[in-house]
Amino acid sequence: MNTSAEKSFVIVDGVRTPFLKMGSDFAMIDAVEQGRVVIQTLLSRTGIDPEIVDEVIFGCVSQPADAANIARVIALRAGLPQSIPAMTVHRNCASGLEALTTASDRHAAGHGEVFIVGGTENMSRIPLFFPLAAAAKFAALSRAKTAGGRAAAAIRFRPSDFAPVVGLKLGLTDPVSGMNMGETAEFVARDYGISREEQDLFALSSHRKSTAGRAELAKEIIPVYLPNTSQGYVDNDNGVRENQTIEALARLRPVFEPKTGTVTAGNSSQITDGAVALLVMDEKRAESLGLEPLGRLVDYAYSGCDPRRMGLGPAFAIRKLHQRTGLRPEEADLIEINEAFAAQVLAVLKLLKSDGFSGLAIPEERLNLLGGAIALGHPVGATGARLVLTALKQLQSSGKKRALISLCIGGGQGGAAWLERL
Repeated sequence: MNTSAEKSFVIVDGVRTPFLKMGSDFAMIDAVEQGRVVIQTLLSRTGIDPEIVDEVIFGCVSQPADAANIARVIALRAGLPQSIPAMTVHRNCASGLEALTTASDRHAAGHGEVFIVGGTENMSRIPLFFPLAAAAKFAALSRAKTAGGRAAAAIRFRPSDFAPVVGLKLGLTDPVSGMNMGETAEFVARDYGISREEQDLFALSSHRKSTAGRAELAKEIIPVYLPNTSQGYVDNDNGVRENQTIEALARLRPVFEPKTGTVTAGNSSQITDGAVALLVMDEKRAESLGLEPLGRLVDYAYSGCDPRRMGLGPAFAIRKLHQRTGLRPEEADLIEINEAFAAQVLAVLKLLKSDGFSGLAIPEERLNLLGGAIALGHPVGATGARLVLTALKQLQSSGKKRALISLCIGGGQGGAAWLERL
């Protein structure tokens, strides 16, 4: 645990776009534009000179082919000087948190004092892929020099060559276990006896909390101007269902195991587009600039687990972080655990009450007070940073001190971090 005052690493401020369902208004822009908007707004809001930024670190999972090292593209389009380096990080669902913790490590090692971190994801624009055999035929067609050669190459195509593979489906499937993320949720639901009714009630609670917390959530969100929308801009998360009912949730069919499953679209996180940016720096540097931070990063931990039960990752990361800091969940004034699936969060709560996690039970009345990804959505590269921003903004509003955040990570990992208001 890093307790050295001269190494205190603080989060000065942060902003995020609205989180919008895949295929809605952000489908007309891309992940670069989302990132540009949040960084430019953050710079404007804080008033810092872009020249003092040491590095930009951004998370992105489905990194677009036309924006290699998307963090660098975003930084330049946001107007940061060419001399400032940028790096893209990828730890699946925790990529936004990885951006923050990587900057913290840079700072601790003496490799910078001021960073812009965060994440961006446009899941609407995850591409379709042609099979390898079809790609070879397209390549042969492009190499043909004569009309006859082109005709000969063209007649080799078959209808199956025009049935692309869905990139989103590939990305949400673990190549080691062969299971998609929803199937892993069904796995832990069976392991821990999580019923369909429990999952639906948890999902209903998420929507109700987010509905009640709209004014608080609005403190995180900046408007994004989109000329083709009816009002010219978007400024609200559009996945929150204010009139959600348990009856409507109960009517939904299981998605991943149609006959015996319990995981539905209603009790799973939404597929979402969005971006988050945080200004983070050395505490003494913030003081010298006259900036009042939202809070500090106390410590963090990542841990691995069975890829088939990837949803349990938060429990292992929270235990590892407890071993590093001595802090227990009951010492948090509020707790944010990403709602990848209702079954997954409920299983984590059960696991943390078990003998192997003695003393680490989550006070459920402090959990996800503004709802979570079931209502707000889960733009995978950005969510980790969103949890940090949401937690610190709540601490600021409530005047309370300490928050614990955690999330599961596709491939069988978990991440967790302690934050505190100064």
